[in-house]
Amino acid sequence: MLRTKTLPLLQTHIAGLVAQRVHQLASIKHVCVLPEKRRQAFNSLEEHLSSQVSQEEFKIFYPSLEELRQAETLFTPSSKHSIDYSTSAVRFDHVPLLKQPEVCFMGRSNVGKSSLIRALFSLAPDIDVRVSKTPGHTKKLNFFTVGKAFTLVDMPGYGHNAPWDFVEMVEPYLLDRQNLVRTFLLVDGGAGLQKADLVAVEMCEEFNLPYVLVVIKIDRTRQGTLLALILQLRDFIKNQTSTCFPQPFLVSSVQFCGIYLLRCFITHVTGNLQLNAKQP
Repeated sequence: MLRTKTLPLLQTHIAGLVAQRVHQLASIKHVCVLPEKRRQAFNSLEEHLSSQVSQEEFKIFYPSLEELRQAETLFTPSSKHSIDYSTSAVRFDHVPLLKQPEVCFMGRSNVGKSSLIRALFSLAPDIDVRVSKTPGHTKKLNFFTVGKAFTLVDMPGYGHNAPWDFVEMVEPYLLDRQNLVRTFLLVDGGAGLQKADLVAVEMCEEFNLPYVLVVIKIDRTRQGTLLALILQLRDFIKNQTSTCFPQPFLVSSVQFCGIYLLRCFITHVTGNLQLNAKQP
């Protein structure tokens, strides 16, 4: 049995171990000390755009630094605010009955969906978001509760190596989940929009779902390729969609670029943060 005097030392040691498991760029406070030019790379598309491209259309959602900090508190666990893996479901009639707003993440198999979710939850290192190099690792709807604020759902990947019952599992959820406020469709920055992605877009449009395109793996994508994709997505959203948010988001799960902005957007669309400036 531990002595009373030993407990504070043990608690301090445990806290230190947890801190070591949190990536140094997981929090925006570490980015704020960087030079301005480097700081912009974490939350702005500016460095990926040429001088001939209007930047205003890529700043539709443009929160302040203080609003980014406020959003981050929602992704930081505390004694009064727990962030937990809740449950998994293989069919819609197995999903938990939750009242708080919900967001879901979809993408092709092995696009990096679980890695992105792990980066979003990087301030809560005890959350077990399993990442696999094997395509189609996620076979269920995995639910993560963020206190009483919202729920995040990790969906099975579509396309190659998708679960055989993918349609039966996903379509009823997207169509009938009453508290679903936003769907996030992930696009590989190097591959661009693929046929399977277009099918997912068509499904969101058919169901009249508000959704947003998130370009991931930008750290692996050449500058010219990324610029061409950004402009392609801008035109695609404008001319071929009706329920897609007009601004694509660019993120790197490795370098944390765009993670703070995406956290803030999730916090906003779930009704947990009102912005003082532009809003979706």
